[in-house]
Amino acid sequence: MINSEINTITKFDAWILASRPRTLAAAVVPVIIGSSIAVHDGVFHPFAALLALICSLLIQVGTNFVNDLFDFLHGTDKKDRIGPLRVIASGLISKQEMKMGIYLTFGISFLLGLYLVYLGGAFILFIGIFSILAGIAYTAGPFPLAYNGLGDIAVFLFFGFVGTVGTYYVQAKEITAMAFWSSVPVGALITNILVVNNYRDREEDRSNGKKTLIVIFGERFGRIQYLFFMLVSYAILFVVYFTFKKDVFVFLPLLSLPLAIKLIKMIYTLRGRELNKTLELTAKLSALYGLLFAAGILL
Repeated sequence: MINSEINTITKFDAWILASRPRTLAAAVVPVIIGSSIAVHDGVFHPFAALLALICSLLIQVGTNFVNDLFDFLHGTDKKDRIGPLRVIASGLISKQEMKMGIYLTFGISFLLGLYLVYLGGAFILFIGIFSILAGIAYTAGPFPLAYNGLGDIAVFLFFGFVGTVGTYYVQAKEITAMAFWSSVPVGALITNILVVNNYRDREEDRSNGKKTLIVIFGERFGRIQYLFFMLVSYAILFVVYFTFKKDVFVFLPLLSLPLAIKLIKMIYTLRGRELNKTLELTAKLSALYGLLFAAGILL
């Protein structure tokens, strides 16, 4: 984005950019899936589900703020990066302003989460604190996860198991096998958003000392990783069908399969900025799959 375009962006718009709206589906899908299972099991708690959604969104936004700040401090984000605009690197938001934004989003999330702790007890308190700390540790601290090959694992764990199972637990007060298995495709497809991002940025990351799994193991590994998570996501539908819910509606996510196939072709053929579209569509696939999966569980 050239300087004249940057100069037209207001402070409010800059904060919206910093929140990275296209990534927020990753915070919504686990809550939708966890809550749909709660409805199916007759334990749905609407206010708890709403608070879980708000807290999830705030933690995601706070994590994005931390990422913007510390990628800039690490020298990873520059004005000429091939990925989307970053607000601190572009001078739209100062480092001090971003720090205040981080404190505010995580602080509100913690305060709202206290009611969920009241409902779910120590397990939810542990999940909440661990999620906030992980959001910070993703790019900050002495051992940032994203810079040491652990970003993929963290995303799979928190957006899959923690987000989905945690949402169910705060309503049902238990963890079921259905909730666990349903968290797997959620985590896999959301992790694929990160895989595309790291695949696109692999040369920049390598030159900046950011050791993602793709930097460590190579671009072929990245393509296989993306394909593997796609296959796992659709294979889990058969596990759910034959083990927990023998109803054809469980297979509704298969309607998203043409988009998944298109994305696999894109990851194998596109490079550089061309992958920005792949990134966008991968995020949309995770949202579409999640909505279809939730509908299948409810029906």
